[in-house]
Amino acid sequence: MFASAADFSAALSALPSPDSGARSAAAARQAQLTKPPGSLGRLEDLAILIAGWQGRERPEIGRARVAVFAGNHGVAARGVSAFPASVTAQMVENFARGGAAINALSAAAGAELVVVPIDLDRPTADFTMAAAMTEAECLAALNAGAAVVEDGIDLLAVGEMGIANSTAAAALCAASFGGEAVDWAGPGTGVDAAGLARKAAVIDAALAFHRGAPASPFETLRRLGGRELSAIAGAVVTARLARVPVVMDGFIATAAIAPIAASQPAIVDHVIAGHVSAEPGHRRLLDRIGLAPLLSLDMRLGEGSGAAVAINIIRSALAAHGGMATFAEAGIGGA
Repeated sequence: MFASAADFSAALSALPSPDSGARSAAAARQAQLTKPPGSLGRLEDLAILIAGWQGRERPEIGRARVAVFAGNHGVAARGVSAFPASVTAQMVENFARGGAAINALSAAAGAELVVVPIDLDRPTADFTMAAAMTEAECLAALNAGAAVVEDGIDLLAVGEMGIANSTAAAALCAASFGGEAVDWAGPGTGVDAAGLARKAAVIDAALAFHRGAPASPFETLRRLGGRELSAIAGAVVTARLARVPVVMDGFIATAAIAPIAASQPAIVDHVIAGHVSAEPGHRRLLDRIGLAPLLSLDMRLGEGSGAAVAINIIRSALAAHGGMATFAEAGIGGA
């Protein structure tokens, strides 16, 4: 858990690396399996990546978890979303009843679903006029994310729910990697052209207001992010410290780590981009942080839905890696 902003910064300076011996052993196993080298493409890369973080030649996913964080944003009052802020709590109730897409997709992936609503009755401040969160609020959100990384989890997928959070995501990307609002803003929940223009103006106003502020990952998150986005950042960093691979969902979830990736590019070494969403800024963001998406299905729902679908691909990669015979075992190619 993170007791202070300095504690969070210290964690970013102490990110562990994968087990090189386990990676080498997994790569050697891939070379011995009954297939042409490289013929399973990225499935082979996934198996080797996860082997490195699990520290074993044949990695497994005994326990996968999908964590969805929910938060409300004060900037929603500026008309940047097609839906009112009350929808956040309504969707959280739908998650609890088992009626959302993420409920069905998590079950299909054999993953447990954890939903973490964070102070939905207290939206963040309007970040065009103040920091979105106080230091204490941002720390509480980071720790809400850290708390989902329990012992025994082999794979963590992260998603979000929060009306107006695509506005915060675009602001985080612009502050982290440069550009103006039009370079990062998209339709989100489906705003029309006028709504998109209003959204871009709000983002530009926020960037102008916070220009000159400290550019640390913590400060960028607390000024321009949201509780659910900070929670995702906390979960990703804590998973890294615990050597648990993470599957990211779409643009908003990935934007949560943009401020970290800008200063610590290695944060993505344990991260898998589950998919590239239809939100226009997502592919640009993935390219910027050096992640190639597993899937491209024109999804733009959020909730962790794309990440949950990708878990099935990852399970297939590990099944092939661990379950195939080697040439020697199959008696193929011998004299």
